[in-house]
This record gives sequence, structure tokens and C-alpha cells, in this order.
Amino acid sequence: MTVRVGSLSISWLGYATVRIENTDGFVTYIDPGRYDVLDGYYARDGDLVLITHDHHYDSDAIKQVATETATIVAFEGMTTEQINRDVTAVSDLSYEIIRIGAESHCVVGPVDVWSVPAYNKPDGPTADADGSVVHPRGLGCGYRLSTDDLSIFWPGDSDVLTGFERLPTDIFLANIGGSVVMDRHAAASLTATLNPQLTIPIHYDTIDLLTTDADAFVLDVAQQNCPVVIEDPAERPN
Repeated sequence: MTVRVGSLSISWLGYATVRIENTDGFVTYIDPGRYDVLDGYYARDGDLVLITHDHHYDSDAIKQVATETATIVAFEGMTTEQINRDVTAVSDLSYEIIRIGAESHCVVGPVDVWSVPAYNKPDGPTADADGSVVHPRGLGCGYRLSTDDLSIFWPGDSDVLTGFERLPTDIFLANIGGSVVMDRHAAASLTATLNPQLTIPIHYDTIDLLTTDADAFVLDVAQQNCPVVIEDPAERPN
């Protein structure tokens, strides 16, 4: 299923992979690939590909979705040396590469890209008793995009952080998997604060670690009069 918000077409393809197409046909992918979510998918229509951190980096998937002239925006703290998978280094990809910090801005074609911090707090709900976390500060980022006068917020693999609630957001890609990221309850509270035009829950049920009750999230958000829709990643755009 493809969701249309204003002039944008948005599809969740599984895990953290989202495809966004604006009115001019400019296509952006966020965190494409991993866990076989793009098996058989070779669109190669992506003009812009955004990568938040090591866990979501899949060089083969980038090649499946990106055009030959695509631009890849990747968090500067992401290094292939930390990845225990067979991947091509970002610097060796045959695309224009932009490395971005945790609080940076760049413009790619008709899309404004702002990065935001994304991490688990050592004293937060996803931390172990000793304060250790899966996503320490500096590992990755989230993104806020603006195109066609609409803003899209993807917080990445993160707890709800101070400042998120102040981000102007028309479309919220809600990370609801829990355990190592914000859970559905925290995401629902953030949704109510952001009050976007539409919320699309993503990044859940792909692996056991991210099992959650998406229907309960939808109910929680709907009860707060915030429009929300569940995307079916099995219904991929042609």
C-alpha cells in the first residue's frame, strides 16, 4: 500500500525502509534493506538515499534502490569496520556521498535534509542495569526532511529525546519496536505532542527484538485524534 499525503507518496517496505516520492517524481529512500525486506525489489529509482547508522547499512540494498546518479547521505559516525557483515564501504560506493553530523543540514535536489541526534539514554528505558545501551550517543542520527512544503520525521533508532517534541512534523514515521528503541507507548506520546497530519508506524515485527502490538499503537494514537495508518510492507509499489 502507498499512502498519499498532499503531493507525496510514501511506502513502508519493511524494517526501517521507507520510500518517499514527491510531485516531481524525485524519490528518497530511508534506511533501505536488511533482513530480506527488499528480496526481489530492484526499483533503482532512488535519487536520494539516507542512512542513519551501522545497523541499517546495507550496501547491496542501496544498489537495488538507487539510480546511477543518486546521492547517498550517511551519518559520519558510521564505519564499516564496526559492521560484522559483508558490506561495501560507504566511500567505495559509486555515488555522490555526503557524510552528515548529528545536527547538520544539507540540500539534495528538492529535499532539505536535517539530521537530529538519535541514541539510547544510559538512564533511559532501553538501558541495561549498568547503563549500557545498544545505541550509544554518536552511533547514529535521525532525519527530518522537507519537500513539497511537507516535513517528514524519522527519529532513527533512538529513545524519545528532548527536542523531538519541537520539530515541525507533517508526517511522523514512528519507531515503535521497543526493546532497543522507543516503544509504542513512548511513540504514541510523542505523536500526540507532534500532532502531525499523519503517523505511519514502522520498524517493528521484522525480527523478534522488535515485536510489538501495532494495532494497540494505532488505537492509542487514534484516541488522541491523531490520524494514523498501518502500512503493509508486503504490498510494495510497482
